[in-house]
Amino acid sequence: MAGAAHAIGGCNHYLGDLPKLGETLWYVATWRGQWLAQLTLSAAALKCGVRDRWIGWDFRSQYDRLKLIANNSRFLILPQGRFPNVGSRVLGLLERRVAADWQRHFGHSLLLLETFVDPRRFHGGVYRAANWLALGKTRGYRRTRTGYSDEAEAPKWVFVRPLHRRATALLIHPDRDRLGLTGTPKMQLNAHQMRSLPLCFAAIPDPRRAQGRRHRLPVVLALAAGATLCGLRGYKAMAEWAADLGQAARARFGCRRRRMNGKDHHYEVPSEFVIRDCLVRIDAGALDAALASWQKAWGLIDEALAIDGKTMKGAIDDEGRQAHIMSVVGHESEHCYAQKKSVPCL
Repeated sequence: MAGAAHAIGGCNHYLGDLPKLGETLWYVATWRGQWLAQLTLSAAALKCGVRDRWIGWDFRSQYDRLKLIANNSRFLILPQGRFPNVGSRVLGLLERRVAADWQRHFGHSLLLLETFVDPRRFHGGVYRAANWLALGKTRGYRRTRTGYSDEAEAPKWVFVRPLHRRATALLIHPDRDRLGLTGTPKMQLNAHQMRSLPLCFAAIPDPRRAQGRRHRLPVVLALAAGATLCGLRGYKAMAEWAADLGQAARARFGCRRRRMNGKDHHYEVPSEFVIRDCLVRIDAGALDAALASWQKAWGLIDEALAIDGKTMKGAIDDEGRQAHIMSVVGHESEHCYAQKKSVPCL
């Protein structure tokens, strides 16, 4: 049976319409001008234990490479498409063209497809027939507006389909340039890191007046540092990143808590003005020392350090000596552990 896949803007599914989740493509499979099936590919799941163990990547590199995986979040065979083998045929057509489509639309490669199947409704037979790998089941927790559900509900089968014969090796490859990843490496903070960040800034004096101070300085600095570690730049981006945090994440950072409707606790994050005001007024040396202490605690993955020195052009003191900057950078993390300014003796 001949078929083709074309990008569309929507799908009809028992779960309802799916909003755009990150990088998203919609497809429809047709035969003789008639729609047979609809598919949606969107951003990969942030966490999936069986998938992450199968890939073999660590928490630090995972977040930066999730964009190389796409989730088949919707797959609907329409009533007029109920023919033998149509599901596996459509998945095969998708597999042959999606990598090129992804590269053209989003400017980077795609190495792996994933999907989740609810065993209460389906058995995943169409994915097995299309040679997808069944990795196991999820733990059953689902994302909510405040974090994750308290109790496990319905574990789902996890299926993956590599689009490259060395997909897992590439996903854990240390060379980001080889993967087509540009820009500053990004990471995702885990719960322990969120709790530890404010502790690093506890000793920094607060330059603000006590009157009207709503957010503790360590919390403001921790949120700014967390946003920067996750790849954000600028005061506005930091504030937006903080505002997007769920209530559970805000609680881990130690954000200000107040009651809503007389019973529910709600954690507030500082505004862009508060973040900017704190960062421009605190002592830069104290901030650098605090960040260095956090990097030291979480930089144990570096097997080697690079030491590099630079001469500061035009930085000459009263005695005519030129200043130099010495930096220590970790090979794997690419984090700067320390910087030292010095003036060599003549």
